[in-house]
Amino acid sequence: MTARARSRLRTQALSAALFAIAAAGAIAFGRPRTILASRPFERFAPSFAARATADAFGRSGGVKVRVALPEDSVEFPLGLSADPSTVRYQWVRLADSSEATAPRALAGAHVVAPSVAGFYRLALLRGETREVLAEPTLGVMVPFEAKRGGMLNGYRIGTYLSERLGIDHERPDGFLEVQPGQLELRVSNHLRLADFLTQDSQSDVWPKYVALSPRLLDKLELVIDEVERGRRPGRDLALGVHSGFRTPAHNGRVKRAASDSRHQYGDAADVVLDANGDGRITAKDGLLVARAVDAVERANPDLAGGLGLYPGGRVHIDARGKRTRWRG
Repeated sequence: MTARARSRLRTQALSAALFAIAAAGAIAFGRPRTILASRPFERFAPSFAARATADAFGRSGGVKVRVALPEDSVEFPLGLSADPSTVRYQWVRLADSSEATAPRALAGAHVVAPSVAGFYRLALLRGETREVLAEPTLGVMVPFEAKRGGMLNGYRIGTYLSERLGIDHERPDGFLEVQPGQLELRVSNHLRLADFLTQDSQSDVWPKYVALSPRLLDKLELVIDEVERGRRPGRDLALGVHSGFRTPAHNGRVKRAASDSRHQYGDAADVVLDANGDGRITAKDGLLVARAVDAVERANPDLAGGLGLYPGGRVHIDARGKRTRWRG
């Protein structure tokens, strides 16, 4: 056999060996693994995640409730991991996450509120997946027009200036309906729904009703943040709300209360804070809170409002839109 023939045979043998190795490799990688045999694409399916973006919680990042009238369009900024055109939404009841509305197509950052007053969470749907957003809660109000004279569903509210005088004057758009089991609902990082109920003689009357402005909640959280930046470390923040929403009927019985008090409109609260962290509430704390209010209003002019200093460190804060100051 010639040298050329022997070289040709070696080349053919090497080619056959390489082909055999390649074929074996193709079989090894092509054979499905047992863990994927039943649903081979399940583990590679894109997951669906949804959340409310930072804009949904106010400038403070601490507002946990949004309010609306029945069937109103509500801005609800969302972050999605999927094409929004493939996502639907519905409202579920706060108490048990049961369905409160039928699914609707998601279109932008606005959603339609349920038609019945109450507290709800937003659920986002994609295929068989449902994501219920824990926060913020949506509070659907009973419209102001549902009030009959001074009463709303057996709860005494009284009459507003616009009703008494028959004039075009500010009034709440509506009232949140509150049941006993909802008192601990967090409306912001530091505040509960119970903090804003009228403290009157109707303790046994349910449901109760409250006007509450998320603008006030945002301002209060900004003020608290400002106070905490200047506090001595090591002590928990002592915070109390002495007066939140006041019905006009109750406001008329509060000594020295303004006849058209902002408390009646749901955008005012009287608070006490241990601003210096010494474990006591004194006039010094009130002055520190007042400084924090001024700082917040300088940074957020649209949250301007009333600031009243009272004995013992109590501070009135409101978000009426116009700066005013007084001592009580």
